[in-house]
Amino acid sequence: MFSSLIPKFRVKSIFELTPELLRKHGISLVLTDLDNTLAPYSGQEPSDKLIRWKNELSAASIDVFIVSNTRTERAKKFSALWGVPYIDGAKKPRPDAVKRAARSMNREPWETLLVGDQIFTDVWSANRAGMVSVIVEPLKLSNIFYILRYIAELPFRIFAKKFE
Repeated sequence: MFSSLIPKFRVKSIFELTPELLRKHGISLVLTDLDNTLAPYSGQEPSDKLIRWKNELSAASIDVFIVSNTRTERAKKFSALWGVPYIDGAKKPRPDAVKRAARSMNREPWETLLVGDQIFTDVWSANRAGMVSVIVEPLKLSNIFYILRYIAELPFRIFAKKFE
């Protein structure tokens, strides 16, 4: 079980996932968590930098898809403004939603990467689905619960390779 909690790769920021590196690893679909991966929990709209990043991926024929555990209107609004499909209420670490997202984009697990800020939801879900898992540093550790969770995840994070 513990090996399924170890991310394949780690990055500081989602912006390190360049089209060149993704292509090098055979990735044509990036599934991404929303909260604390793309935007802070309070962030309602994609930043200009995030829009440029998605446009660079799109220009390289790499699709982006949000898979979030949140069940608020926020995911719907954010994905609409960003111009990407989404699934909310994903129930990660169950792999069903991430598999459904890949199927909806006609992609196989081995050409799909899931990036998120949490080991016990995002990484575990990706690994269970046979996808490439990438852990990103959380955008904002705003309360004690997030800080404690991040500390608990550190042993798993250190085993991930740098994405190069």
